Amino acid sequence: MQKTSVRETREKLSSLLDAVAAGEEIIILRRGKPAAKLVPATVKEVHFPDRSQLRRELPPAKETSAELVRTLRDEERY
Repeated sequence: MQKTSVRETREKLSSLLDAVAAGEEIIILRRGKPAAKLVPATVKEVHFPDRSQLRRELPPAKETSAELVRTLRDEERY
């Protein structure tokens, strides 16, 4: 784990981000005390269930969503 000051972080941000992308963790110190921690970003894959069968079973819409929103908006005005 690497430690760096705020000033050094500003000067070497690009190289620090390269190190973090390679898996290293970096502690940023402010006045000698830990202020922040740079860690690799984790990207979690999201899997959505297959809804194609449900979509096929739904009846066709009689109006577009834009028309529906306009109708609902106009009804609330009066």
